Amino acid sequence: MIRQYQPEDTDAVIAVWQRANAYAHPFLPEDFVVQGTKDMRNIYLPNAETWVLEHDGALAGFISMVGTEIGGLFLDPSLHGKGYGRAMTDHVAKSHGPLTVEVFEQNAVGRPFYDRYGFIETGRYEHEPTGEVVIKMALKTS
Repeated sequence: MIRQYQPEDTDAVIAVWQRANAYAHPFLPEDFVVQGTKDMRNIYLPNAETWVLEHDGALAGFISMVGTEIGGLFLDPSLHGKGYGRAMTDHVAKSHGPLTVEVFEQNAVGRPFYDRYGFIETGRYEHEPTGEVVIKMALKTS
């Protein structure tokens, strides 16, 4: 079930983010991840439109939107490859039109997902806090 995020979901969302982030972004410096955890609670979740995925009665994933940009799509790693990421992306695509996303080049989970979904690369830049390359992508329109 996909439903709108509620403030009482915050701890569960952050727990999913921590597991999924460690899985998809093992290359990120620890201090950046620690700051990211604080920013999730204090900046990102309060300022984004977020939808959560429940699986077997527990919060298992979420997608956060800032306008038409996917600000974050995270799923408990135990549920990867089962269509839940696609379901969350489909959910927001219906109401947000053409989607964009930014993904770390080294993200061996997210990059293939967005490629399979139909996103195409539109640009690259160096993420200043980490020195990592970020790929800008947009959903290919027919």
